[in-house]
Amino acid sequence: MPVRKKRLSGMAVAAALLAAAALLPAAPALAAPTFKVPFPCGQSWSGQTRTNHSPPYSIDFNRADDQGDPVVASAPGTVDRVTDLGGTSYGKYVRVAHSGGYHTYYAHLNGFAGGITVGKSVGYGTVLGYVGTTGGSTGPHLHYEQRLDGSDIQIRFNGALALYWGTRTYTSDNGCSGSTASGTVNTSGTPLTVRSGPGTGYAAVGSLADGTKVTIGCQTTGTTVTGTYGTSNIWDRIGSGRFIADAYVYTGHDGFIPNVPRC
Repeated sequence: MPVRKKRLSGMAVAAALLAAAALLPAAPALAAPTFKVPFPCGQSWSGQTRTNHSPPYSIDFNRADDQGDPVVASAPGTVDRVTDLGGTSYGKYVRVAHSGGYHTYYAHLNGFAGGITVGKSVGYGTVLGYVGTTGGSTGPHLHYEQRLDGSDIQIRFNGALALYWGTRTYTSDNGCSGSTASGTVNTSGTPLTVRSGPGTGYAAVGSLADGTKVTIGCQTTGTTVTGTYGTSNIWDRIGSGRFIADAYVYTGHDGFIPNVPRC
């Protein structure tokens, strides 16, 4: 006589599947992105954490005269929110989605950077917006968060835990790729004054002849100057403590030069 195969009950099948699953190795947790301080390369900011903050692990960043300073993506990702809540909560804010279920928030912005829209891919140093005091803010600062699967988590920069609780100075290495740019001084014959800082009020520390080739290590804003290439408040650092007005320098770009860090 043929042998009849025994049928397993539904409960037995479920138990067998669970047992098999238990033997499989668990999927490894995805590593967190390497988050960096959300400001341009070389800048130092005071970051404050406090137990009565909402959410608790967020950081408020400040420095002197920071209204309008650029805020940059702290890790590569994709912008998934560009929102203006008006005079409440985060006000103007950007959210960036990163790998592994991580998100970063940049809130109370004065405004959004050009081209920052939902779906935009960003990398280290990409400008998202500018420090402001929108929403439920009593003064200019950046409210910054890191979240995992929607939950507020303690913030890390380059894998190191931020200070909880208190105030610490954080110096950014965000976008410090070492990228430089070349420029040519164009003053129609007059030597260009080199200043010790980004403005006409800083001490003169030398001059450059018309036609001099320069290497631009970083750019920043300062005194507005009208020169060969229009009116601009951008200044180019061409060495330690040496700045020249970008309005007199041919770089091939209007405004900030792509991939050159902000000072």
